[in-house]
Amino acid sequence: MMKKQRKKKERNRFRVILLIFLAVFTLTVAGDALHKNEPFIKEATMENGRTLILINDENRVPDNYETRLMTLTNGERIDSEIYPALQKMFDDMRAEGYFPTVVSGYRDEKEQERIFEDKYDAFREQGYGRKEARELTENWVAEPGTSEHETGLAVDINPDREKSGDEVYRWLSENSYKYGFIKRYPEDKTDITGIANEPWHYRYVGEAAAKEMKKKNLCLEEYIA
Repeated sequence: MMKKQRKKKERNRFRVILLIFLAVFTLTVAGDALHKNEPFIKEATMENGRTLILINDENRVPDNYETRLMTLTNGERIDSEIYPALQKMFDDMRAEGYFPTVVSGYRDEKEQERIFEDKYDAFREQGYGRKEARELTENWVAEPGTSEHETGLAVDINPDREKSGDEVYRWLSENSYKYGFIKRYPEDKTDITGIANEPWHYRYVGEAAAKEMKKKNLCLEEYIA
């Protein structure tokens, strides 16, 4: 009887140890996944056309997506399809006394990952915990694989500070749709886009779509839906 009890206790002890091990392992994997952020998200489709591909935290850049890159005079790269409209918009801005510059165009996934990690590390250095730092980072930087910059269809536009100020952002907000560009992350759509207001981030969608979105005050998620 004593031997049976001893064996039963040993089996119970083994089960407890096994459960503790599994719990620790699960928490470790979950923590790593939280830090690396490897969500199960689907690939974006181009059923609405190439320029209307929806890239966000639920739709990643397809593995077979092909960019058609060209290099601007300042070294930034963009998809060649958006160049004529971008150049026309910049020419018209300069004619009116506004001087914009593209500060960020195409990024590959590795560069996007570096930017994301740098922002995350900055929040960690400010004293935020992992979860808080990650949430704050996601408000400002798209996760690798889910950034519009990886398509070449998006550009960050800032003023040439030697010639212009923040009035460049106002001009873009009021006029970019005429050239097929939209302010991708407006301040009144953050609950839909999941990204904080970015007055510099513009996405090419084509003139017809941009004009309709402007008229109806739609962000890209709403327009696609």
